[in-house]
Amino acid sequence: MTMGNVARAFDAEWIGQPYHEDLQPGIRPLRPSEDAFYVAPVSFEHTAPGTVLRSRDVELGFMGVIPQGVTATQLLYRSTDLNGDAQAAVTTVLLPVGHNPAVRCPIVSYQCAIDAVSDACFPSYALRRRARALGSVAQLEYVLIAAVLAQGWAVSIPDHEGTDGIWGAPHEPGYHILDGLRAAINTESLGLFADAPIGLWGYSGGGLASAWAAEEYAGYAPELDVVGAALGSPVANLGNVFRELNGTSKAGLPATVIAALMHVYPGLNRVINEHATEAGKAMLRNIEGMTTAEAVFRHAGLDMGDLLTSPLQEVLDTPEVQHVFESIKLGKTAPTPPLLVMQAVHDQIIAVGNIDELTDTYVMGGSHVTYHRDILSEHIALHPLAAPMTLSWLADRFAGKPLGPTVRTSWPALLNPATYFGLLKLGVVSTKVLLGLQVGRR
Repeated sequence: MTMGNVARAFDAEWIGQPYHEDLQPGIRPLRPSEDAFYVAPVSFEHTAPGTVLRSRDVELGFMGVIPQGVTATQLLYRSTDLNGDAQAAVTTVLLPVGHNPAVRCPIVSYQCAIDAVSDACFPSYALRRRARALGSVAQLEYVLIAAVLAQGWAVSIPDHEGTDGIWGAPHEPGYHILDGLRAAINTESLGLFADAPIGLWGYSGGGLASAWAAEEYAGYAPELDVVGAALGSPVANLGNVFRELNGTSKAGLPATVIAALMHVYPGLNRVINEHATEAGKAMLRNIEGMTTAEAVFRHAGLDMGDLLTSPLQEVLDTPEVQHVFESIKLGKTAPTPPLLVMQAVHDQIIAVGNIDELTDTYVMGGSHVTYHRDILSEHIALHPLAAPMTLSWLADRFAGKPLGPTVRTSWPALLNPATYFGLLKLGVVSTKVLLGLQVGRR
């Protein structure tokens, strides 16, 4: 029986009552491309966005090894792709220790920096116990997810690139995030309220996805109560990032984006096939199977111009490539939820000028933005350093505290005493994660 046939054996059951698979302890998870759970049932496109199609309980393991004492439920649900067509997506929902379904629980949608085409980097796989996902950023980010649980909040962790891993595609990451929240709320067994306050949080590639959700929220899922979005280094302009990282130690990142976008932009696919050398085409095929770390390591110093039969600038100037770069830029819509934007001035991956421009665009469009422009940090360090600030800001949004004026700050997190108190608490959470202990509310 093929994977598709296995999935379709559940078709009759999901209509009206989605099929649920109870926890199967001790199993090694299949990669999403080999797992029938990810295959949408027949006629799912006729359901509303956010409809749960299938669910299961799973074990989580830090780095795939250390078991975590947390309730984890995965949901396959109906969402929408870049072109407005129906698409299935998956989110992993975690409930805090002692969750009371009679009490309204805040929900955080945490967007991991998937930053790959490979399904080994999808959070729904990488976070599972016994997953083989070395080089996936999501595995490291579990510590921050656990910190959210320690606040007593529920967490939705969507595979925001979709089941095909289209990193860099515009709009659809937002749909996947928002529909994942709908699906979580629609799952009665999770005990989440339809009017629960919701926060969005993500960094780097996860910040990009979170920004798309913030931009799409008012027009796509206004019934949700999204009270704030924390956007860490949100990759505002992928076209600029391509130019800035090409030929550097991080060149594997923009190369992976190009490989992904070829699947959804026929014009880009045509240009690449016309101008790329055979070695260039092979590189783009091979990079799709690599985790984030492997792609960066193997392609350090890569100059895409060396893999083209025409000058790189000539290819970048083609109408097809310019169309892609313009369409994947953030800033199409000013988000209506309040924003906390965090960016390191000395970021070696995302130039601070791109984020300056994005925040200016949002403010001019009417968004409320608190912009932390950290003058000492760099890309990797700022994520954990800004975590205490982010959790505090989200707590204020959930508590309904009034917002101050739109503001830009530059005082570094390293010199803020509150950072160290927050990092101490994060250290306690990290220790519990490493020991496989339950992370309860402090």
